[in-house]
Amino acid sequence: MDIYSVSKLNNDIRLALEQQFGNVWLVGEVSNFAAPGSGHWYFTLKDDKAQIRCAMFRGNNQRAKIRPQNGVQVLVRARVTVYAPRGDYQLIVEHIEDAGQGLLQQQFEQLKVKLAAEGLFANERKRPLPTDIRRVGVVTSPTGAAIQDILAVMKRRDPNVEVIIYPSAVQGEAAIPQLKHMLHSAFVRNEVDVLIVSRGGGSIEDLWCFNDEGVARMLVDAPMPVISAVGHEIDFTICDFVADLRAPTPSAAAEVVTKDRSQTLQQLQSLQQRLMLAQQRKLTHSAQRFQHLQVRLQQQHPQRQLQQQAQRADELQARATRAMQVQLQRLIQRQNYFQSRLQALHPQKDLDRCQRRLSDVQQRLNPAIERLLKQKTEQQRSLMQALNIVSPLNTLDRGYAIVRDNNGNVIRDSQQAPPGTELAIRLAKGELRAKAE
Repeated sequence: MDIYSVSKLNNDIRLALEQQFGNVWLVGEVSNFAAPGSGHWYFTLKDDKAQIRCAMFRGNNQRAKIRPQNGVQVLVRARVTVYAPRGDYQLIVEHIEDAGQGLLQQQFEQLKVKLAAEGLFANERKRPLPTDIRRVGVVTSPTGAAIQDILAVMKRRDPNVEVIIYPSAVQGEAAIPQLKHMLHSAFVRNEVDVLIVSRGGGSIEDLWCFNDEGVARMLVDAPMPVISAVGHEIDFTICDFVADLRAPTPSAAAEVVTKDRSQTLQQLQSLQQRLMLAQQRKLTHSAQRFQHLQVRLQQQHPQRQLQQQAQRADELQARATRAMQVQLQRLIQRQNYFQSRLQALHPQKDLDRCQRRLSDVQQRLNPAIERLLKQKTEQQRSLMQALNIVSPLNTLDRGYAIVRDNNGNVIRDSQQAPPGTELAIRLAKGELRAKAE
């Protein structure tokens, strides 16, 4: 009995799943969508009974036409695999689109492959158009632009060709039963040389009645050659592939059934149609082979390991982010605690109290200064009066004078001023210059 390691078991299960399923198409509702900084997308696809994890790596989601949103129905093409580090069963999404149009396109491709496998598209069963066309039947809307284009072209090219219109809705829920009824009527009456099935262009939803399997099988069993002229040149429907001839537009179909088109052009049209179908078959075969080789390459490509490592890195980054958030919360709480304590011990209260005392002292200081200033002024006035009493200027007012020599020395004795000494005599009012004799 073999004893597996966990990693070997997960790896063997992954290989078994990838080899068994390859690429699958899946429709479901998006939930838990996440787009981390790595550029990869992670989400869950679910229906009312189950769910599955999905990963879409950056190289693929950059080409996506839509960005997933929670609650939106999408259609995905994905590879079934196992995320070995956790043993999780998941999908690696390679293509994503809106579920509505995507489902219609998928149904179209599935029916196309089915009918092609049955040989309904084979050129060998298709009939050439008659060389002498006198009566043409047209299954279309009698009020649409397609019938107006057909009638205008046929009137211009060959007015002798008779046109019988089998009116039918060509869009909406009533279109398929009406188309079948008008086709059945045209087959039973069998009154035309060629039958044209036509309508103007539109979206895949607008043209969907021409992708109905029942309508396609009726065209295969038509007693007369059938021309499909549905939509514009770029539009393809199942009716285009099963019809004996596809016309790119309703006007082109009218040109094909009129006489002034030469046999060479008819052969060229037939060869072009055959070449187009052959190219389509070759493209289909090449696409299938490419898909097979792509699956083999993916199973052996080192990108697989890189993708798992990228997913692991995103998971670790998410865990680190959560841990940092928890640590940050703790730091914020600690900061709030210290801030509350700091506010309780803040010196602002003491400062406010000192400010009030200072204001009170200032209010008391100003009157005290005024009183002191007034007191000092009175003292100064009293001292000035006393000074004036003993001032020599008052003595001068009584008729005395002060004598000084050139050096400013006061002469108190005649011996201090020899003859010829220049003297300055200060009087009560003014000063005299004199010379001693």
